[in-house]
Amino acid sequence: DFLCISLVNGFTQLRYNLGDKTVILQTLQKLHANGNTWYSLNAGRVGNEGYLDLDGINITQKASPGMNALDTHTDFFVGGVSSLNLVNPMAVENEPSGFTGCIRQIVINNRELKLTVTDPKGGANIGDCDGTDCGYTVCKNNGTCLVENVGFSCSCPREWTGTTCEQSIHCSQNTCGPHALCIPQPSSFSYTCACALGWTGKYCDNKIKFYIAKFVGNSYIKYTDPFYGKRDLQYSRLSLNFTTNQTEGLIAWMGKSENEDNDFLAIGLANGTLKVVINLGESISVPLMHSKYFTCSVGRWHFITVVQNQTCVKIYLDEELILFEDIDPQRKYTALNYDSICYFGGFEIGRKVNTVTRGLFQKEFIGKIKDVVLFQDSKKIQLMKAEGYNVYDGNS
Repeated sequence: DFLCISLVNGFTQLRYNLGDKTVILQTLQKLHANGNTWYSLNAGRVGNEGYLDLDGINITQKASPGMNALDTHTDFFVGGVSSLNLVNPMAVENEPSGFTGCIRQIVINNRELKLTVTDPKGGANIGDCDGTDCGYTVCKNNGTCLVENVGFSCSCPREWTGTTCEQSIHCSQNTCGPHALCIPQPSSFSYTCACALGWTGKYCDNKIKFYIAKFVGNSYIKYTDPFYGKRDLQYSRLSLNFTTNQTEGLIAWMGKSENEDNDFLAIGLANGTLKVVINLGESISVPLMHSKYFTCSVGRWHFITVVQNQTCVKIYLDEELILFEDIDPQRKYTALNYDSICYFGGFEIGRKVNTVTRGLFQKEFIGKIKDVVLFQDSKKIQLMKAEGYNVYDGNS
């Protein structure tokens, strides 16, 4: 399998093969190879349907029956490859050769790659294209970079300040403590302090301990499983106690949630019922919904366990088996590759639940969580020792 973007006789070409046939798309317009015209290129595929867009002029290839997953396990190369014999002969029209020119702002699956000296895995014979200290994205938040006699300066939009426009004006004089993040509130020309785990108070200067985690809607915990390397990922298990009086909310998400291809196991509430969703590889399973309307009574604790045995999923609520389903009888993907990451209550500040989960869950969790156990571990997770913000002591 491969996916390749190349230049052919002055035209841009996308070629990909998902295991059965090579699809070729080529732009309508010819490029000006003068070294000073920038082009914006969007290329990719949804299933086996491809698209190629150069400066807003779009070419698509309608999907025909066939394979729809790109199974590649190589590094991602930009501008050339370490050895030309790595290039599949079908991936390019002529003999493969390296690219000469400038490339900036590469975004893959909504994630920007940093084209710096230190971030890529490797490379060779790369120079600076801009030629000035300004570079491409030195000034943040739509700031304008100005070349000076020595170095550069940033002209910032009204709401931003700092040497690279990295700081909101609302947070420039904040009094949040060292265990806090300043969150600007532009509508009220003020800010709030988001407290790291183990701290509370207006300025996050009061130390707390908790065994029951209380989530208030802009809270989250991110736990990294130290035993991930030893887990048998075909037999996953997650159990916890929770209480809430809300009808919507993401309780737990096993998986790194960086792009749509990441595996995950998610537990939450939707329309007052329990909802569990699993993705073991290629596609998200049909959400498993508890048939009964869920009584979210205040103070009533519920114990939930989700067991994944390859593609068979069992869900226990208050120790009663409420759902049992084989999400893929073909057994194409059988392991939950969650990359050691578990989220509880929501995601990092600024990442909305309905956006990250692509609408599977609507809101952050409001309620309490305790007694979280992964797999068949003898000890509960120590939520206090994870990463997170705005989590309170659920005992008080």
